Amino acid sequence: MKKIIALGGSNSKESINKQFAHYASGLIEEADLIKLDLNDFTIPMYGIDEEKENGMPKDAENLTKLIQNTDGIVISLAEHNGAYTAAFKNVFDWISRIEAKVFETTPVLLLSTSPGGRGGASVMQIALDRFPRHGATIPAYFSLPNFYDNFKDGKLVNEELLSELKEKVKLFEGAI
Repeated sequence: MKKIIALGGSNSKESINKQFAHYASGLIEEADLIKLDLNDFTIPMYGIDEEKENGMPKDAENLTKLIQNTDGIVISLAEHNGAYTAAFKNVFDWISRIEAKVFETTPVLLLSTSPGGRGGASVMQIALDRFPRHGATIPAYFSLPNFYDNFKDGKLVNEELLSELKEKVKLFEGAI
């Protein structure tokens, strides 16, 4: 059975991206799911002085090991001011300092969602450019617009979008 990490790129306790990542990962057949929350990792704000004085945070090392020992990652990125959330960017900065190719050719199902009609399109473009530079292969990506209209009671209710997401999940499954 394949080991899959599901992670939302936000530290909001009610993160719609965490909900979406966890939901989408549940569509993967025969997978051992590891549902992560950024709040479970205590990691200080990245800075070269912090790194020199205190070394690598233990939780950043733990997350890096989890990523390196998985068969695939489902990540849904939240968008703040057109980019990654500060929480995700900070974690990403630390883990990429530990291992520049942190994803090590690990397949990534890249997702994003937002309350608006663009569904996190700006952060999606940033990640599509950036993640492969850190070793990720991205066999599929999907942006869910208008989260609160399309996702209710823990599931995607728009049949057309659900069908498209299932196609993306199948592409991801073929890569893991």
